[in-house]
Amino acid sequence: MTPDTAVAPPAAARRGLLWSLGLHRPVLRAWAVYDWAISSMQTVITTAVFPIFFLKVAGDGRTPEEATQWWGYANTLAAVVVAVMGPVLGAVADVRAAKKRFMTFFLLVGVVATAAMFLIEHGELLFASVLFILSVGGATASLTFYESLLPHIASEEEIDRVSTAAYGLGYLGGGVLLAVNLAWISAPATFGLPAGEGLSRSEATLPARLAFLSVAVWWLLFSIPTLRGVPEPPRLREGDEAGGTPPLGRAIVMAFTRLGETLREMRQYRQAFLVMVAFTVYNDGIQTIIKMATAFGTEIGIGQSDLITAILLVQFIGIPFAFLFGSLAGRIGAKRAILLGLAVYTGICVYGYFVRTARDFYLLAVLVGLVQGGTQALSRSLFASVVPKHKSGEFFGFYSVFEKFGGILGPLVFALAVQGGGSSRVAILWVIAFFVVGAAMLWRVDVQEGEQAARTADAGTRVA
Repeated sequence: MTPDTAVAPPAAARRGLLWSLGLHRPVLRAWAVYDWAISSMQTVITTAVFPIFFLKVAGDGRTPEEATQWWGYANTLAAVVVAVMGPVLGAVADVRAAKKRFMTFFLLVGVVATAAMFLIEHGELLFASVLFILSVGGATASLTFYESLLPHIASEEEIDRVSTAAYGLGYLGGGVLLAVNLAWISAPATFGLPAGEGLSRSEATLPARLAFLSVAVWWLLFSIPTLRGVPEPPRLREGDEAGGTPPLGRAIVMAFTRLGETLREMRQYRQAFLVMVAFTVYNDGIQTIIKMATAFGTEIGIGQSDLITAILLVQFIGIPFAFLFGSLAGRIGAKRAILLGLAVYTGICVYGYFVRTARDFYLLAVLVGLVQGGTQALSRSLFASVVPKHKSGEFFGFYSVFEKFGGILGPLVFALAVQGGGSSRVAILWVIAFFVVGAAMLWRVDVQEGEQAARTADAGTRVA
């Protein structure tokens, strides 16, 4: 199978660092840059800066418990909205050959909402919640269409390396901007920002609010290479279906019809479905570690500066190892490489039980950085290799739904384990179950059968 936009390069061209990284063609580099662009939002808005700002500034006047509840509701609502919309939007994008247009629309929604976070003042919890939902919703929806472009631009030989390279760039981009943001938040006077005693509320929050604005600019600016350099895949018609690109109303009807067909035809794509289910389970464990790490560190007495340093450590350790996972997949296959990553995650949970000091926590961060990006990137490329290209939008819509559900159960189990055991140390051991069960499901995946089913389905389509 060759990508839609270019044939695989000749053997003479398959040399050098760029080829080893999976970035040897312009279209592959243009695609991967979006990970660099959007990771700034994921690190600053969802992980490091905005959560604290939300609780302390937007939640001013509320009890910590109330502000935390609002944060939980905002995260849940954003996940539900994307989960409901994802498959439908993906199917419409397939029918109308509009993956890039949908991606552009939703990234602009996310960029505008993120930029508007600059306007949040003390006590504006509802305003902050709405902007966060729009920001996360726009980012997640744009990723659905971005990831659905992958099987159209990369060959089977390239797909693992391209996906892991994009994750590596994402770690680098997100880490660089987060480091800059934390520098001017920690030492605002160095950057000419208001500092010292007697600041107004607006002046005191200016560094954090400028961080949100910088994310919007970064996200939009570095999206341009992807939007300009990756062509829209052609619309593929199945069978003898007549007509050109349908109008929007008709496309929506066709999308729902296609979704119903896809659900009924899942037996033909059994391996793709099994990859989604396995990913849902083990990603629940990954997302639990990501979301609960800061709370776990705080509970065991790790200082805020050490926690932030550990977050940056994960980002920068993840850069080379995301690339290395791509090379490893070329040697042993994506499935085996993911299973290796899940084995390391199991060890991380066991080690987490014994963490006592900041030094221990740093080592934990290093271990997470070794496998986090590579495992998630190879999951994306493995799924892309077993789905038919003419339905990539709706399949990645379903993938997005499964990914969102993969971030709900784990934190809930963690919280219940804390409640029952009285400590996060016991709760972190429960996370092992997600890695073990997910790995057992992934072990059953027949990758060759899945790739053959996808190729057979694509063979029955023609370009519109």
